[in-house]
Amino acid sequence: MRILLTKVAWNHPPTVDGYARLVLRRVLWLIGMVTGVAAAMACVTLRLIPPALPLMGCVFVIPFLPVTIIIYVRRKRVAAVLQAYPWREVPARHDPQRSAIVSLRFSDELTLAFRMFPYPTRLTSDAFPDLIWFAGDPRFGGVASPVGGHRPVRVVPDVTTAPHATEGWTGGDDELARRVGIMRRSGKGTQS
Repeated sequence: MRILLTKVAWNHPPTVDGYARLVLRRVLWLIGMVTGVAAAMACVTLRLIPPALPLMGCVFVIPFLPVTIIIYVRRKRVAAVLQAYPWREVPARHDPQRSAIVSLRFSDELTLAFRMFPYPTRLTSDAFPDLIWFAGDPRFGGVASPVGGHRPVRVVPDVTTAPHATEGWTGGDDELARRVGIMRRSGKGTQS
């Protein structure tokens, strides 16, 4: 594992552009959902169309609205990690059965599984099929991107595969992890 060109990932221009695209996507998701629910409610209130159709749409949209609000608010955590940690090139492998899981090998003794939050994406590229960039603390998660840093994605430890995989591992900065929001006061990692 080697640390890349800049002191922190945020100093890499494609990373800042990728983060801006991430924020834009999340804003559009939020606006789209809120606008859709508001339009459906307005149509029901004004009796422009039968109430069953918009209400059915709301039944499918409303459960996803809280998740969309959470990922919009948590976008700042991605920026905080990118502004505090450097990019590191890490060997990676996607789990073929579970598309949201990626395994990262930090050393010969430490390979951890991470879950992408909130939605899975392909982090490896054809040019670098076994490498990704990672910024963060392996104990608590961070941000991953295809090589180049242009598509940052929040990753959190997948506790279903190995709940205590990092016990006894040292080398992280707890205060920094707490400050950027990837570690709680209790010492556990955040899951969003």
